[in-house]
Amino acid sequence: MNLKATLRGQTFVFDSIKEVLAKANEEKSGDILAGLAASTGLERIAAKEVLSDLMLSDLRDNPVVPYDTDEVTRIIQDQVNEKIYSQIRNWTVSDLREWILDNETKESDIKRISCGLTSEMVAAVCKLMSNLDLIYGASKIRITAHCNTTIGSRGNFSTRLQPNHTTDGIEGITASLFEGLSYGCGDALVGLNPVNDTVASLSEVLKRFHEIKQQFDIPTQTCVLGHIKTQIEAVKNGAPTDIIFQSIAGSEKGNQAFGFSTGTIREARQLLISQGTGTGPNVMYFETGQGSELSSNAHYGTDQVTMEARCYGYAKAFKPFMVNTVVGFIGPEYLYNSKQVIRAGLEDHFMGKLTGVPMGCDCCYTNHMDADQNDIENLTMLLASAGINFTIGVPGSDDIMLNYQSNSYHDAAAVREILGLRPIKEFEIWLEKMGIMENGKLTKNAGDPTIFTYNR
Repeated sequence: MNLKATLRGQTFVFDSIKEVLAKANEEKSGDILAGLAASTGLERIAAKEVLSDLMLSDLRDNPVVPYDTDEVTRIIQDQVNEKIYSQIRNWTVSDLREWILDNETKESDIKRISCGLTSEMVAAVCKLMSNLDLIYGASKIRITAHCNTTIGSRGNFSTRLQPNHTTDGIEGITASLFEGLSYGCGDALVGLNPVNDTVASLSEVLKRFHEIKQQFDIPTQTCVLGHIKTQIEAVKNGAPTDIIFQSIAGSEKGNQAFGFSTGTIREARQLLISQGTGTGPNVMYFETGQGSELSSNAHYGTDQVTMEARCYGYAKAFKPFMVNTVVGFIGPEYLYNSKQVIRAGLEDHFMGKLTGVPMGCDCCYTNHMDADQNDIENLTMLLASAGINFTIGVPGSDDIMLNYQSNSYHDAAAVREILGLRPIKEFEIWLEKMGIMENGKLTKNAGDPTIFTYNR
């Protein structure tokens, strides 16, 4: 196993595969903060050269967090299909890249091979790709999942309607929900981030969501994104819940910092299968974001792209309905500017798809980051062309509760029209019945929430 390369008369020697992975990463402020990034562009290219010649077996044998000490590593390694892995173990990372991008490689081929990959392999091939490579590679793959409806089918572009409110005021949430529905949002999920993480508060919102869904016969899913343990108690107390949510990390220590264990996820999933209001079988929702492990000192000296890939390997074990990266939410400490945010969004989407999870993205940024709304709209269009399952919709692109900027309710309609994409079929039929959409385009009723208030 060769861990050195000579470029322009200068020899670069790397101490470990972990160091190669880190220094082959595109520049990210989080890696610089952690002291892991390449010091020069030339060193980055040297690391990419070394990485390209590593065999997949080298990456399998050297997980960035040891198997014996980390349950995330164990879950990722133990779900590898050994027969498929044996067929590709002697491929180099470069071989994998060229195979994915070959125009004769089919979706079914990629899905089969993905069963033999670990997260370190997924991260490694990502680091050898340009932005266009990431878009093209991801566009080949569709990962579907079913709760009450099916997300991720080719030709669909869906949204999570996010009607957040600064005080969890139930009528304010309802007004925002009606506005979002009137713009054709919410086919993936109606999902609120609560201010008050209490069983009573979550239950009140869940009951209102369920009431509205039942009253207007809306074919979608509902969720309140409290802590997983709070959601479990709400379901046990009778709150109508289609999906349970949790933010996850790429290490056991990171998940402990989030306040849960693998056992908690298994409990939540089994509870929803037996007592949830969703049809299933996919009833879990996970969110991720590059840099979260560094913020809890749970990254084990590993770069943020590789840790992010491990989140998807972990999520896959629980057969989720939705996974999304909240790509610019943590801030400039981890993704400094629009260039880094756009790159991270494309990386995360590709890695999630290659891993085999139904992938979405919150195309977002914070107001102290060197990015603006134009950058986020650029990312949204790139991801939609790459076949992303869903993005987020908030009123006027401004989430006044979380204090960050995302996509607006009406952005999805523009993206669908430009790229010839549609909502989930059952939801589009419902939109047409409500007079909100016709032949795939919004009608003059779009943006008028009184469509719903007149009928209450």
